[in-house]
Amino acid sequence: MRGRITVQTAACLTAFALVGCATQKDQYAASAEAQQRMAAEAAADTKAGNSVDTKETYLKLVEQMQREGLWFASLAHIDALEQRWGTSPESTRLRADALRQTGQAAQSEAIYKRLMGTPLEGAGYRGLGLLAGARGNYPEAIQLLKQAQRRAPTDALLLSDLGYAHLRAGSTEEARLPLMQALQLRPDSAQAQANLALYLELTNQQEQAAAMMEANRMSPTARSAIKEAAQQLRAGATAVPLRSTTSMPLPDETAAPLALKASRWSTPPGIRTAIQSNPAATASSTPLPSSPTP
Repeated sequence: MRGRITVQTAACLTAFALVGCATQKDQYAASAEAQQRMAAEAAADTKAGNSVDTKETYLKLVEQMQREGLWFASLAHIDALEQRWGTSPESTRLRADALRQTGQAAQSEAIYKRLMGTPLEGAGYRGLGLLAGARGNYPEAIQLLKQAQRRAPTDALLLSDLGYAHLRAGSTEEARLPLMQALQLRPDSAQAQANLALYLELTNQQEQAAAMMEANRMSPTARSAIKEAAQQLRAGATAVPLRSTTSMPLPDETAAPLALKASRWSTPPGIRTAIQSNPAATASSTPLPSSPTP
């Protein structure tokens, strides 16, 4: 009897041991599987984080800062970008634009010239043209902007700059084609609308100018600014500077919002923002139902 009990007991103990081993084995397997799953999830999170922290994404963030008029802040971020990924034609263009917009014309000109022979050569010519216009040398500005146009013939904002330079140089009829092209390529551009309205005022087409400003719901301030500019140009005044359309950040409604945002204290008291200093920027971006025929 004792032998039988001993054998039975041993058998039971063996069975329990086997069950225990199986249970521990299953637990180890489950634990290993969970660890592998957690490691895979962590790797996916790391990959997602790295995909955000890239040169291309940083360039987009700096571009958004510049669209918001944060030119000084963008220079600091361009420094950080180039320290990490090196200089590229894209970062060079952003730096040249920021230097021009912060009143550092000589440095900006030198940086724009570095774009010659790169895929962004057209941006270099455009920047140099805007600098020439800011100096009041509109014939030179026209030649440089034409060089840029040859490299980017469908750039509406560039065409608007070229048309405005023609108006300032007194070649009013030559302004008509690029201004019409700019508006039809970008009917939502407030600057293209304002420049074409200015052309209509200058060529004694006040009714068409008024109809265009009404169709685009331009503010009274914008309308007065356009009429005043036309009067100055008729009188041969040179006080109206050539402004790039890029100096007025236009909202890009198709772009997803990015991480860099303006500080609530980014504009010191007494300093006007780009939009505040450009009354024409307050014009509505409602597209024209049909383009006027000068």
